[in-house]
Amino acid sequence: MEGLKDALVRRLAFNEADTHDAELMLGREWLVTNGLGGFASGTVAGVPTRRYHGLLISALATPLGRTVMFNHLSEWVRLPTGARYQIGGQERAGGRLEWPGAKHLREFRLEEGLPVWRYELDGRVVEKRVLLVHGQNTVHVTYQLVEGEGPVRLKLRPALQFRPLEEAVHGSAPEPYTVTCVEDRLEVSTGQRFPPLRLKVYGARSTFALDGGHLQNVYYRTEERRGYDHTGEMWSPGYFSVDVSEEACATLVGSTESWELIRALSPAEARGAEHERRERLLAAAAPAAREGVAAELVLAADQFVITPSGRQEDAARAHAAGEQVRSVIAGYHWFTDWGRDTMISLEGLTCTTGRHREAGWILRTFGQYVRDGLIPNMFPDGASEGLYHTADATLWFFHALARYLKVTGDRVTLEALLPKMHDIVGRHLEGTRFRIRVDPADGLLAQGEEGYQLTWMDAKCDGWVVTPRRGKAVEINALWYNALRLLEGWARESGDAARASELEGHAERCRRSFNERFWYEGGGYLFDVVESRELDGRDDPACRPNQLLAVALEHPVLERARWESVVNVVREKLLTPVGLRSLAPDHPDFKPTYHGDLRTRDAAYHQGTVWGWLVGPFVDAWLKVHPDDRAGARRFLEGFIPHLDEACVGSISEVFDAVEPYTARGCVAQAWSVAEVLRCWVLTSEGAERPSGV
Repeated sequence: MEGLKDALVRRLAFNEADTHDAELMLGREWLVTNGLGGFASGTVAGVPTRRYHGLLISALATPLGRTVMFNHLSEWVRLPTGARYQIGGQERAGGRLEWPGAKHLREFRLEEGLPVWRYELDGRVVEKRVLLVHGQNTVHVTYQLVEGEGPVRLKLRPALQFRPLEEAVHGSAPEPYTVTCVEDRLEVSTGQRFPPLRLKVYGARSTFALDGGHLQNVYYRTEERRGYDHTGEMWSPGYFSVDVSEEACATLVGSTESWELIRALSPAEARGAEHERRERLLAAAAPAAREGVAAELVLAADQFVITPSGRQEDAARAHAAGEQVRSVIAGYHWFTDWGRDTMISLEGLTCTTGRHREAGWILRTFGQYVRDGLIPNMFPDGASEGLYHTADATLWFFHALARYLKVTGDRVTLEALLPKMHDIVGRHLEGTRFRIRVDPADGLLAQGEEGYQLTWMDAKCDGWVVTPRRGKAVEINALWYNALRLLEGWARESGDAARASELEGHAERCRRSFNERFWYEGGGYLFDVVESRELDGRDDPACRPNQLLAVALEHPVLERARWESVVNVVREKLLTPVGLRSLAPDHPDFKPTYHGDLRTRDAAYHQGTVWGWLVGPFVDAWLKVHPDDRAGARRFLEGFIPHLDEACVGSISEVFDAVEPYTARGCVAQAWSVAEVLRCWVLTSEGAERPSGV
């Protein structure tokens, strides 16, 4: 592992002119996570532009969930000459937002996925680093003088507005803050709702000055663009002062943990432990993912695999069986753990990265939540129970289990989950919630209930379901067929020949009906929905990427002779450098950009907007049609490389505009985007195993 740290550095260099460019400085963000669902995030300029930005968003026990506890830090440096420079914060001047500290920023970089800022100040160079202690709600902000005469003195003013993550910013604190000082430790609390925020500075000649005050009219630029409340207030208890030199760093620690846990690791020990953890992550990954872009994505993937902190019943069941609970955060900043996203992401996040044990924990955790033949669509923040309004997440569960078994051969997990998988199929045959039921007339799976969005194209705003797709959707039936064939195989392996034969019959009927009903001869591709309730029972010829699953899955339902036509149409109409459009541009409902308020965005979410994760099924389908063209398949991934310098540096966004320049939108870091690009990067490497079903 020698030299890994030097190899895994992503740099963004700035000159003074760059630092006045709002899109450059405020449009690039960073993210650090703690393995619990908590995180720290902000802009490269150090200016909060989202309600979700902060140095510590703690993952707290139910019913609190993720909570903004440490919002912002204003920073000043005083040199031995007496000159004073601001390196962090925002201010208003002449009605304009300015970020004076950023003009001294000359480099932002990620070292092994962790952010570093480099400031040049009259012959001195100061570097800042942010680290979250893994498994704790604790942030370390560390400063060091790396060039020039010292020491220099820092002034650090924390600013706070305790609130739930999803709560809008507001103009005043709902209740007063109380400050308690004990020796070198500081606690800030407010009433009984939230835990106290504990603050401590490590470093030479550290002091704290209590001069609490309000920071009013804090402007959140991105919230305004998204149509939300965008002006708030923060409160500061005072400021810390501390010396920094080449020999001695200074670290400000903020935490909602106990003092005993906070002091268990010094800042140097915490940095060393995190470095070792990241080296282990890279060592465990597939050989093709241990260097370069793929290694960066391995570290980005780590941000989504979490131990959910609030669901105590899950933890009790798992611990009783000698296991741990794991789940997957679908995206930062606002998504929680979603069943569909977890199952689509599982192979890339865990199997490709060598985290097989955690993959098993995730599958068995979701197995505990099967209800009426469904797994949860999502777990709301601060809740213990999931919501089940999904027709496809459960079918992706079969796919995820199959990919896991292919890598691990874990028969114990298969035997534990097999009764649940048989029950799922039985429930779908009989009919379960939301009118999800196999049609006895043709063996195809239908779904859809008024007011619900049950497929992955799930935008809904104020009761308006944008793409309800009620009827027999193409990817739902591709997934259903794949699930039947997988379960048939598992039944045969377990010696249950009668059940395997029954499943084979259902699968064959589904396959015949699918090929009779879904082929759209006039377009040379597949209908998106047959017997669409929105079209009074007619078939929907909208050209969408969903049809790729009829080719891409391990058991393709579409007859082989039609694979190439489908892949060619999708390539021509939907493929972009950063994923696939969700609707062809020649459709009357096509929306070229994803922007504006919530209703405007939802109207475009699946009506053209590009989704990064869809490059995965496209690459799989491409290699089914062109099994020897790994080089060609790799080229479909190359557009994501420059994107790693945009949006959330080092990660991959949720969605992109459907037209050039394919601006990144939505969540700045999305699990299935990272997972599928990483998986396909390894799949298209030399010596990789040929995909199943070829």
